[in-house]
Amino acid sequence: MSKSRRVVLATIAVTLLLSQFTSKAPAAEQPKEIRIGFQKAGIFPAVKQRGTLEKVFKARGIDVRWVEFQFGPPILEAINTGNVDFGYTGDAPPIFAQAARANLLYVAAVPSVGFNQGIVVPDSSPIKTLADLKGKKVGFGKGSSAHNTIIAALEKAGLIYADITPVYLGPADAVAAFAGGNIDAWSIWDPYLSLAEIKGARVVAFSKDVQESNSFFLANKDFAGKHGDIVALLNKTFAEEGKWGGANRAEIAVRLQEATGVDKAATTKAVERSEYNVVPINEKIIATQQQTADRFFKLGLIPKPVQVKDIVWEWKQGS
Repeated sequence: MSKSRRVVLATIAVTLLLSQFTSKAPAAEQPKEIRIGFQKAGIFPAVKQRGTLEKVFKARGIDVRWVEFQFGPPILEAINTGNVDFGYTGDAPPIFAQAARANLLYVAAVPSVGFNQGIVVPDSSPIKTLADLKGKKVGFGKGSSAHNTIIAALEKAGLIYADITPVYLGPADAVAAFAGGNIDAWSIWDPYLSLAEIKGARVVAFSKDVQESNSFFLANKDFAGKHGDIVALLNKTFAEEGKWGGANRAEIAVRLQEATGVDKAATTKAVERSEYNVVPINEKIIATQQQTADRFFKLGLIPKPVQVKDIVWEWKQGS
């Protein structure tokens, strides 16, 4: 074999070898359907009612399926198992999920001004202050944002978790327990909070009185890894809907009432005090969420400490 031929063959061999390391992996196949986990809280029901996501993703040949849950923890379990791709919860559920090694990521946040969650009692209740919760039965969803609110409230009042009798109830069961006098107080979010107020309940404290809080958009980790462009488009679409909703609260209230069937006056009250601004997760939001995670670990409510920043997905707003 001639020297020149050997050089050519050697060059080809090196090129093929290098291509194995430099070539990009093929793009993940586009999903035929996106599954969205939602609950009665937040803007998700109104977006569903408006059909906005369906319009956005129809151009890409992707269907949208909405899956309803009572509150946050079951949504995150569905995201973890891959039965849902994307969803919305309050602050506590992702912490419990991360402690259980759930396969999910924070992908965006909705900062709260703290008026759409609180602790209520019957109007005739002797409970006037947070300190009066000592020795009382308090209902809330275990691992929910309401769980965090009651813990922060106890700290604010100089009480400890053992000073109350926690009664772990999902929203539907808590409505009945509160109405029937089977719990003394209820830590809950809108629209259940506003509904309770409309029916005569008295707010002992709003979330803003005891803590800073945020809500979050979360995605299945594998889904985000394969379809980051879709996650970014979901965030962007919800952010646009949030801006629209903030400027058109009367229509958002109508859409939410149509979607949820919750009393019109209660829905309107909830919408008037809600925030819908969707933002990337920044250092301040991470620090606030980390404080919540540390609080749950200190009380022994999660089995190990977690680092919130370890499961934050970077969303560059505008993408």
